[in-house]
Amino acid sequence: MPTSRIEAFSDGVLAIVITIMVLQLNVPAGTDLRALWDTTASGALVYLLSFVYVGIYWNNHHHMFQLTERVTGGVLWANLHLLFWLSLLPFSTAWMDRSHFARTPVMVFGVDLLGAAIAYFVLQRVIVRLQADGGPLARAIGRDLKGKLSPVLYVAGIVAAWFSRTALDPAIWVSLGFFVVTALVWLVPDRRIERVLAEEPRADA
Repeated sequence: MPTSRIEAFSDGVLAIVITIMVLQLNVPAGTDLRALWDTTASGALVYLLSFVYVGIYWNNHHHMFQLTERVTGGVLWANLHLLFWLSLLPFSTAWMDRSHFARTPVMVFGVDLLGAAIAYFVLQRVIVRLQADGGPLARAIGRDLKGKLSPVLYVAGIVAAWFSRTALDPAIWVSLGFFVVTALVWLVPDRRIERVLAEEPRADA
């Protein structure tokens, strides 16, 4: 099975996820900047963080399937597993915002991010196992230090939130800091897959 259908379906799901998240932003009752700040500021910041995460997954998913020749049942289910966790982002994002960053919603947001990271790793491993030893995706990801670091940072964020006593106490800020840092790590351009894609034509020559 070619990869075009799974890519199109995944793109559609992620587009819907972003649409739902933006529709959950509260519209200010007033018409000035103070009303905008009081009503929407925290929601907009949380939306921005979740939007960045969806963008990161969309970007990496696209690049990964550039090095995937075929799709099997295992790949389909692993991809659905990833989309399941990403489809929960509108819920976990809205709950965290509307609870004013209470402990449990922040922890649930972290668990959502952790679940998506694990699911992406599983999908990546399923594709690598489909390819021969030293296949293009395996060569591209190498030791995958960022992929291994991310779950550690998510767990640290979840644990930090657990120690909070009130909304937005220092432990919550530390927890959110771990989530933001992880996103920043992935925002740094990663040229591994692009390098392998550039090498492939020369390998065929």
